[in-house]
Amino acid sequence: MPVNEQITDSVTQVNTKVVGETPAMAMGNLLMATSQALGNSAHNATAAQQQAQITMQAATVQGVNSLMAIGSSVIGRSAEGILEEG
Repeated sequence: MPVNEQITDSVTQVNTKVVGETPAMAMGNLLMATSQALGNSAHNATAAQQQAQITMQAATVQGVNSLMAIGSSVIGRSAEGILEEG
């Protein structure tokens, strides 16, 4: 049973179209995956900087508190010495 040539031509054109689009689709998928990975890395870098800033601020506050406590400790010991001698 012969098949109409228009049908075979149509199927051939569709197959050719799919094969021709394959490299472009592969590149599109690669570019999408790459851009997603770069976006994630930028987000992770930003989050890491924020967390590091919080940690550095906490360390600074602890250092200042230590310095202030040393001053109070020195004053307290001096006052204790004066009171004990008096």
